[in-house]
Amino acid sequence: MQPSRRPQRLALQIQHEVSLLISRGMKDRRIGFVTVTGVRMSPDLRHAKIFISTMESSEGRKEETLEILNRASGWIRRELGHKIRVKFLPDIVFLSDDSQDYGDRIDRLIDEIHTREDE
Repeated sequence: MQPSRRPQRLALQIQHEVSLLISRGMKDRRIGFVTVTGVRMSPDLRHAKIFISTMESSEGRKEETLEILNRASGWIRRELGHKIRVKFLPDIVFLSDDSQDYGDRIDRLIDEIHTREDE
């Protein structure tokens, strides 16, 4: 039996709708530039982890953005319910996507190695 593609399809739909809600629908001006980088669904489709990346430079501002989004998760979930028709709308939680920071660190290390080789 082939695995279901439904979790993937639902995750992509949630990612798209949440991106629109954050960029157009949220009134909290403390939210800066936020990108929804991915959504991971539980196998039973009852829980969704929404990964975000921010352009904030300080760790404190990133944490504040995450806190604001997690406090607004009820509103976001309700708005999702108007746009996505599923039997059970998943509970959502926002998490920081650190892959960009990790990639930047790897790039810096590679540049450092090349600089040392050139010396």
